[in-house]
This record gives sequence, C-alpha cells and structure tokens, in this order.
Amino acid sequence: MPRLEPTQTAPDFTLPTADGGQVSLAALREDARKGVVVYFYPAAGTPGCTKEACDFRDSLASLQGAGYAVVGISPDGVEKLARFAEAEGLTFPLASDADHEVLDAYGAWGEKKNYGKTYVGVIRSTVVVGKDGTVELAQYNVRATGHVARLRKLLGVD
Repeated sequence: MPRLEPTQTAPDFTLPTADGGQVSLAALREDARKGVVVYFYPAAGTPGCTKEACDFRDSLASLQGAGYAVVGISPDGVEKLARFAEAEGLTFPLASDADHEVLDAYGAWGEKKNYGKTYVGVIRSTVVVGKDGTVELAQYNVRATGHVARLRKLLGVD
C-alpha cells in the first residue's frame, strides 16, 4: 500500500476500542488543539509494543499539554487490547483494526522482513494528523525504543 505523505488528507476512521466504545479520527481532531498522533503497532503485550505504549503513556501529559491527542491502533481484538491497557495503565484509546482497513489506508500494513523471513503484517508507524485533517508527519518502520522521544522533539514538545 502507498504510504501517506505530508499535506495529504488523512483517511478518517471509526474503530472499536479497548474500553468497549468507539474512537474516530474526526472526534479526536475536534477535541485536540493541534492534532492527533496515530500510531500503529503489531501486537499488544509484546516487548516492543509494550515499550512503545508505555513511552506514549509516560509522555501523554506533555503531548496533550502541547495540543495533541494520541491513539494506538493494532489488529488485536478489543478483549486483548483491554487486558493490555489495564496491565500497562494506558489511558489513551487503543483501537482494534481486525480487518486491516485503516492499517491499509495509512500504509501501515504490508510486506516486512524479520529474522530473514518475509511476511505481511503491521509496519510500526506513526502519523501525525493536523487539526485540519491533513498529514503533518508520517514515519514508517520506526523502532519501538526511542521513537516517542524523537517524535516529541519533532513536534516541539521538548
């Protein structure tokens, strides 16, 4: 799938969440002063995804203070996401994209290599969507460790 680029319109979405509700990009944009950090991760509860989620959790107050909402999206079911959110004390929405439609639309689902094997799955990615609905920043194949700190610098949060 093609990847998103700055100035493109971000695809809207509405997905089920870990808390039993739903989250939409439109509602997140409406509530945020500057925009929305949408991050895509492969699997709740794995070491890398836990590290990244906890980094977002620990940076949430400063990101929100700077005007950004945060949402994490994975293909996991809502029950698994609920267990993950509870275990790690995550207070931002975790959304389930079991059919990969949003992952596809954002270019975060595709071929990847790991330990010499090629397969199709989630490409760890972060897209920052501005208040106007356009992509401000799109990063693909990010590393879980240190990613949130680099993102904070790019957004001028630090």
